[in-house]
Amino acid sequence: MDGMDGSGDNIATLRPVRLDARPDAQPRPNLIGRHRVLFVMAAPEEYGPALRQRVTPLMTGIGPVEAALTVSAALARLAAEGGLPDAVVCMGSAGSRALEQGGVYQAVSVSYRDMDVSALGFPRGITPGLDLPAEVPLPFRIPGVPQARLSSGAAIVSGSGYDAIDADMVDMESFAVCRACLAFGVPMIGLRGISDGAQPLSGYMDWTRYLRVIDDRLAAAIDRLSEAFDTLPA
Repeated sequence: MDGMDGSGDNIATLRPVRLDARPDAQPRPNLIGRHRVLFVMAAPEEYGPALRQRVTPLMTGIGPVEAALTVSAALARLAAEGGLPDAVVCMGSAGSRALEQGGVYQAVSVSYRDMDVSALGFPRGITPGLDLPAEVPLPFRIPGVPQARLSSGAAIVSGSGYDAIDADMVDMESFAVCRACLAFGVPMIGLRGISDGAQPLSGYMDWTRYLRVIDDRLAAAIDRLSEAFDTLPA
């Protein structure tokens, strides 16, 4: 790179902010009834006034890499303190061309659409060496919240991009969060509001149009959460 002389000062300019220096990346489990729940979201645009009245989420940043990094670090910190949460709720927006725009759905499963080692004979979605199915079930249920299958990946899906996806809705973080939770033995709950997908995306406003409605409906789903905790798997 031009201008790089190998000094520590120049190298430091390439480094992102450390996780322990980001106040929004510190784990802060919320009490829901008698249970400690870590809420996880990717973007501040999704964290509206209704949710702000109820929970303080861990903000991961956008995409599977940021989600895996931030949630793994948070759970490791909580484990070291002897206080892993009873559950992690991964929530925010999602895309779907089949589900109600603005509706909120609970993920009954999550898959990783970017994982493709089929050239070596593995089924698409399977990570070699990892004993997980291509579609990982999420057994927890919140009464009254409709259910859908979720696919995660690093790219925004729009228009004909949905043709290759075998799921009801798509996001960018949930599989990564699920993988981190599995590593620590913590159940994950996925809640997603459909922000886009009925029409091809043409810009930022196509994503933000329904976020206020989704905020209200995610908050309503959280209000139902405490009554459902007795169904958590052992």
